[in-house]
Amino acid sequence: MSEAGTWLEHARRLVRTARGELDADRALMRAMEGFVQLAASRYALDAGARWKPGEPLRLLFAGYSGSRNTGADVRVEEMLRQFRHLLGDELAELSILTIEPERTRGYFRTVRQIRLPRVFPKFLYDTVHAHHGVVACEGSMFKSKFANALSTMMVGALGLALAERKPAIGYGGEAGAMDPALEALVRRCCRGALVLARNEASRALLERLGIEAHAGTDTAWTFEPAPASVGRALLRRAGWDETSPVLVVAPIDPFCWPVRPDLVRGLLVALGAPAPASHYDSIYFHADSPERRAAFRRYVEALASAVRRFRARRTCFVVCVGMEMLDRRPAEALAEALGGAPVFVSDELDMYEMVSLLRCARWLLASRYHAIVTSMPGLVPSAGVTMDERIANLMDDRGEPQLALRVDDPDLADRAYEALETLEREADRVRASIRRCVVRNLERMGQMGRIAVDYLRARLPELPVRAELGGSGDPWRHLPPLSPALESLVEAV
Repeated sequence: MSEAGTWLEHARRLVRTARGELDADRALMRAMEGFVQLAASRYALDAGARWKPGEPLRLLFAGYSGSRNTGADVRVEEMLRQFRHLLGDELAELSILTIEPERTRGYFRTVRQIRLPRVFPKFLYDTVHAHHGVVACEGSMFKSKFANALSTMMVGALGLALAERKPAIGYGGEAGAMDPALEALVRRCCRGALVLARNEASRALLERLGIEAHAGTDTAWTFEPAPASVGRALLRRAGWDETSPVLVVAPIDPFCWPVRPDLVRGLLVALGAPAPASHYDSIYFHADSPERRAAFRRYVEALASAVRRFRARRTCFVVCVGMEMLDRRPAEALAEALGGAPVFVSDELDMYEMVSLLRCARWLLASRYHAIVTSMPGLVPSAGVTMDERIANLMDDRGEPQLALRVDDPDLADRAYEALETLEREADRVRASIRRCVVRNLERMGQMGRIAVDYLRARLPELPVRAELGGSGDPWRHLPPLSPALESLVEAV
């Protein structure tokens, strides 16, 4: 064995002794809570940045931009536009966290982007101190489904703002099943924050934890993509004949979650061991097992079977879309199962191009919540194949619960085919339900803006927000400017 191989084997033996003794998620939570407590102690000596009349209000938007997750970036873009509308550009000085500024270049115009390090507790402790308030903006705000570290970061940002008696708002996020340690952290650190949740179920859960919450909506509804000509050009370059109806399918790997830290495997990779396919980043790994890989193959084959049956009955141009960089593998796997299909992934297309492409579809079958949400203002008939409650909640809101399918349904192939047939057979009815749902959610987004104004005004009484905002003001005046297409859609309801 080579010297390097001997050292690697020795390292393996050493780090195996630590397996089970270290829980990196809990260690991160303890560190984050420690900095929240330190911020509360520091407050008596150094209150940090305090807003003063005559200066801009510096708000830090705490999320996880920079991973080329189209939905996450779209909802944050519109959140920032809404706050700029509510406060005015002369008063709003907004900053957004990003894990990779190169991937968000050209996004979030007029907003300062700040790189979020992998190890973030001390960074947040310093950064929140320099701002006047925090807005947590990730959709999966309080849940363990994807990664506890992500929720820990947003809970920490809110907790630090509260410790320094600054505004702390969770905006358009969701609460779901949490590991006990994360739930306890939310209870201890977020009381006093205002959370405008994405749905009623999230509001009720947060209320049980003692956190002020109001039911609202997502914030992606007002997004304006690139012109339709951009999406059509992408399709033409991929072989579209400009006349065949387009079927977009947006798959994911529903069985690779959650992402968990593993110090042992992370250290081995850092020391030169081959990284497994499940390696996400640093010490974080996707869930992986033979059973999960088999479930993924069944899911892909079920989608492919449904699409093959659907296109056998009619001419259509099928494309596979990856709304997040991580979706390239499932999009390519589906394309292969279909015998070949164009693949479009967000690592190569920005959010404006991606949503333009989605709105060129005649039908959409998606496992991505925001693929459905961002297509709806274009009145694209859609069905969802879901791994959690988000798409099911959305279809309930549309009055079409039958169009929310489960990724692990043993009859998924038949049910997905039936859903596609419904989208074609009942297209006018589906579009009408989509139109009504979009308008309802636009109004809810306006109501969220109204509540946020009241919250800021109560904590910063001298903040010069326009008199017509907040209180019992018209929710529609609390939305950022709407595109002509959205205005026409609203007027038609």
